[in-house]
Amino acid sequence: MPTQLSNHPPVRLSLSRLKTPIGTALLVTDERGLLRALDWSDHEDRLTRLLRLYYGAGIALETAKAPADLRITLDGYFAGDLKQIDAIACAAAGTDFQRSVWAALRKIPAGKTMSYGALAAKLGKPAAMRAVGAANGANPLSVVVPCHRLIGANGSLIKYGGGLERKRWLLTHEGVA
Repeated sequence: MPTQLSNHPPVRLSLSRLKTPIGTALLVTDERGLLRALDWSDHEDRLTRLLRLYYGAGIALETAKAPADLRITLDGYFAGDLKQIDAIACAAAGTDFQRSVWAALRKIPAGKTMSYGALAAKLGKPAAMRAVGAANGANPLSVVVPCHRLIGANGSLIKYGGGLERKRWLLTHEGVA
């Protein structure tokens, strides 16, 4: 579970919804239009808990329409232009280690997967497989920070906060056999 960032300045956040082929995505953006979180409508309670943990108990989400460029980019990704998500600007709260894991996840190209152990080794911390797994599980930016691209060392699909069916769809969509 991520650590609350009590010194994090208050942020006004907006919540919007985007229909996708795998369910309704919840998009949380800040005043600058940066994506702060992306989760699924069937996990809205989890999203709210994580946002409170990261940004404080007093957080209130205002319902608003997501920035047009964000909607267009995500629609493009789901329509098959897989590189679209690489251009999405985001600003997720998290510990330094979590953000390093999330940055490394964004470097795994669409159509490729990596094991938790391989990502830990790439970060220079080969014994930190479980910590990488925990950071991956705390990722507030589903799809954009492609935690679905992490698999078990034996190639099996392991855990995905949005459910294994979504993970399977995303990997198939990206060309992973």
